[in-house]
Amino acid sequence: MTDSHWRVPLSDVEVDDELLSVGRDVLASGWWSMGPRVAELEGRFSELTGARALAVANGTAALHLALLALGCGEGDEVILPSLNFVAAANVVALAGASPVFCDVQGPHDLNLDPADLEAAITSKTKAIIALHYAGYPCDLDAVLALAESNGIAVVEDAAHAPGARLRGQSLGTFGAIGCFSFFANKNVPVGEGGMVVTSRPELGERLALLRSHGMTTLTWQRHTGHASSYDVVEPGLNYRLDELRAALATVQLAKLERVNDARRRHALHYRELLDGTEEIAIPFRPDGGETISSHHLVVALLPEGIDRDEVRERMRAAGIQTSVHYPPIHQFSAYADIGSSRELPHTDEIAQRIVTLPLYPHMRDDDVELVASSLVDAVRTARITSDV
Repeated sequence: MTDSHWRVPLSDVEVDDELLSVGRDVLASGWWSMGPRVAELEGRFSELTGARALAVANGTAALHLALLALGCGEGDEVILPSLNFVAAANVVALAGASPVFCDVQGPHDLNLDPADLEAAITSKTKAIIALHYAGYPCDLDAVLALAESNGIAVVEDAAHAPGARLRGQSLGTFGAIGCFSFFANKNVPVGEGGMVVTSRPELGERLALLRSHGMTTLTWQRHTGHASSYDVVEPGLNYRLDELRAALATVQLAKLERVNDARRRHALHYRELLDGTEEIAIPFRPDGGETISSHHLVVALLPEGIDRDEVRERMRAAGIQTSVHYPPIHQFSAYADIGSSRELPHTDEIAQRIVTLPLYPHMRDDDVELVASSLVDAVRTARITSDV
């Protein structure tokens, strides 16, 4: 565990000898830009998902590339849930399109609501960004049916969902393109980095070009004698991943099944301790049947009327770090005008009550129990305060 003044931090990473060793190996090799380590990671991720995988600089780059590869631009609309990280809307705007926000299903499911998604579709809708919140699949059957009937592409925002599956199929591979993140708090933690996956050859080729300046060959290919020159066939970006982070990600990816199992166990423990206690609710159904979640987050829904700031402050005083995933995008100043165009009642109500609790693989049972008891105590005290 990293040094921290928190008794239980929101997230934490383990640095072991294997990570240190591969880091030293890459540095000693002298080849740091995209090369064989990136290719190895892409191969491993392709094995995990069953789709072509292209490593990129971060999850935001993955989303941006996905929209560019699909041809999203001026005059187009892209629908996404407002209860999401702001990057999803930013990349829409940076592609020249307009973000359109849709609501979530409700307190039981924080993924997008297919009924409101349908209501948001217009003749300008080019794509849907479907987030799998906390690693739980959204209603893909409904989303894909709406997309197909309207000629719309689906981009799966699977930043929370490496290793998560629906009916045995990897999340991120149902739509046209899937996007993953290797941010430091994710299930494959690297610091920065990401992956874009697709089963459509034409999109894979376009993504590869856009990732590296629109160039037909890469530096590593020329360095190893597999190419001597290159052409540029369209304007592109530098969204490549470097060798050091690719090597770290490969090590972390090998741990994913164990990591997700540990997260699942802690999430179930939280659910047993909290769901229904003091009117606290834990959204989503536990794993079972067709669904295997990656359990990226554990989010508690506080009782109505409880001051969340007071609850979080009391937990902070107890040494427990919390967060909010997420402040709705449509409430940010940059998107307020767009956000006012559609009513999002579930999002607006839920956003005032959600609290993200600490979750990382090497938590101890007593860490989970301390967080849960502290949350219950904080809610009880806040309720008394609000009644005075």
